[in-house]
Amino acid sequence: MSITNQDCIFCKIINNQIKSDIIYQDNRILVFKDINPEAPVHLLIIPKEHIKNISEINSSNSDIIKHIFEKISELAVNLNINKDGYRVITNCGKHGGQTVEHLHFHVLAGRQLQWPPG
Repeated sequence: MSITNQDCIFCKIINNQIKSDIIYQDNRILVFKDINPEAPVHLLIIPKEHIKNISEINSSNSDIIKHIFEKISELAVNLNINKDGYRVITNCGKHGGQTVEHLHFHVLAGRQLQWPPG
């Protein structure tokens, strides 16, 4: 069983306490549509284990990053966004723009994305 934080909105989604539009899950990760999309395709990929942010990645949990990026690559092909391109974002801490303290990656696609982002 994954370690979760009972006050975390993403942990509540993992535990089916809050409904979401899930497009993929396995025993380690959950992928769902963002409820406030910033692009035609806006997915969130989260580990089922509660990891606060990328600063908490270490040798005991870093394999989850590999798994997440392998799944992003597979989803990009399945959703046909790999040809035109997509953006993968993670925010870390207050100044990085992180609003949910559970490691997550945004996948944005379906339109020309701008730079700089913010």
